[in-house]
Amino acid sequence: MRKIALPVRFGIVMSALLMAFFLILSLFGLHTNPAFSFLNGVIMGFGIYETIKYYKLEQGKNFTYTGGFTVGLVSGFIASILFTAFFLLYATEIDPLFLEKLLNVFKGDYSVGVGLVAFVVAIMGFATTVVLTLTCMQLLKNSNNMPQNA
Repeated sequence: MRKIALPVRFGIVMSALLMAFFLILSLFGLHTNPAFSFLNGVIMGFGIYETIKYYKLEQGKNFTYTGGFTVGLVSGFIASILFTAFFLLYATEIDPLFLEKLLNVFKGDYSVGVGLVAFVVAIMGFATTVVLTLTCMQLLKNSNNMPQNA
């Protein structure tokens, strides 16, 4: 049970940061600008890096690539799922015109439902999680090429 608590805790914090960032953008009317999605990746990257780093500190010499990769994926997937649920709530209950405003940014005639958009948000979160976890593990993995400090 202890092994799952760390990524769950970090996943919840990452999703809270993503939600707060989205709401701050919405206060300024910038939440429909897709360029700000890049900063979601920064938030996720920092959270995944910190999750793996903390796990590595906990494990010490028992740290494995598989264990680090797993906690990174779990924390990112939890953050993605919670943010997608928030996104659905926001797009359906808080600002029902949000999707229309978002799609108008792309200057086209789209008839897309909120379910499809939520699916895309979730897939983007999952893909970002996998890429960032692989990246962070390159920084934090134990190397056989260099001696480890005790």
